[in-house]
Amino acid sequence: MTRNSPDPQPLLEMENVSVDFPVKGPYPFSKKCWIQAVTDVSLEVSEGETFGIVGESGCGKTTLANAMIGMVRPTAGTVRFQGVDLYALNPKAFKEARREMQMIFQDPFSSLNPRFSVYEIIREPLYIRGQASETVMKGKVLELLKLVGLDEEDMYRYPSDFSGGQRQRIGIARSIILNPRFLVCDEPVSALDVSVHAQILNLLMDIQKSRHLTYVFVSHNLAVVKNICQNMVVMYLGMIMESGSSDAIFANPLHPYTKALLSAVLDIDVTKPRDRILLKGDTPSPIDPPAGCRFWQRCPSAMKGCRTVPAKLVEVEPDHQVACHLISGFSAQQVADSLHEPVSPKSGG
Repeated sequence: MTRNSPDPQPLLEMENVSVDFPVKGPYPFSKKCWIQAVTDVSLEVSEGETFGIVGESGCGKTTLANAMIGMVRPTAGTVRFQGVDLYALNPKAFKEARREMQMIFQDPFSSLNPRFSVYEIIREPLYIRGQASETVMKGKVLELLKLVGLDEEDMYRYPSDFSGGQRQRIGIARSIILNPRFLVCDEPVSALDVSVHAQILNLLMDIQKSRHLTYVFVSHNLAVVKNICQNMVVMYLGMIMESGSSDAIFANPLHPYTKALLSAVLDIDVTKPRDRILLKGDTPSPIDPPAGCRFWQRCPSAMKGCRTVPAKLVEVEPDHQVACHLISGFSAQQVADSLHEPVSPKSGG
């Protein structure tokens, strides 16, 4: 993937990463099935940027983010952090690398231990390391509480005493107490009231600037991604449909799926004409995904060959790649029939 940063070495790089999960068959001796959560994903994240991963629910966004930081081991492919293969490290080196990588979870209600006080929740990473005294830990917790907009009096209260936005602030403080370089934000505002979305996002941007962090921002809110992310990927059923700089993708969306997502974004200008693209049908099962383009069954522009020929990411302009046969076309070896005859997704032509 082409990057905007002049730094030749990305902070994190994924190469042909796939993640499959085993599923029990319906009968005791039936063949084991696999959920293909992520398939053949390659991307790069530059230091200091905010990298977006977008797509509808169930597309593999969170699984991909978990594979970045060692919470899910890939079935295939390579994940390199600071140039080192993360999953080739021995257990001790892996733990050291993981200190540089943290996550802000989607649900601030279930991600905080209700039996712990705020002080115990935030200091826990330091406490587990065992390299800081109680005085040092209290000082760091107090510093972070003030940083995220809470007070010293909140230190010994419990999660049940706080609102959703306040709990997410506590989660943010916990995630940065070890001074990481890389932070995954897994839909950090989707479970919160709309009134506090901007507050949490502004807080994250301020922390990124002051602590020189690199973010991976997982979201299905394209309006947010457009404002805060420099580069992004659009995922569908475990695969990347479109990738590149956010400016290029929003200015010139090429994949039919990206166009459909952007058509659903709310616009404050109610007088502006909008062509809403409604996708028909349901998302196929990740246990048995389509052999060709994974989007062909719902694509309004499906062609002969889309059903059987996988679409590869091709660069259409600087910092902009798309996996669509409408753009790349088919080779003579791939499809013997007419190349541009429209096919109804229901007919499977």
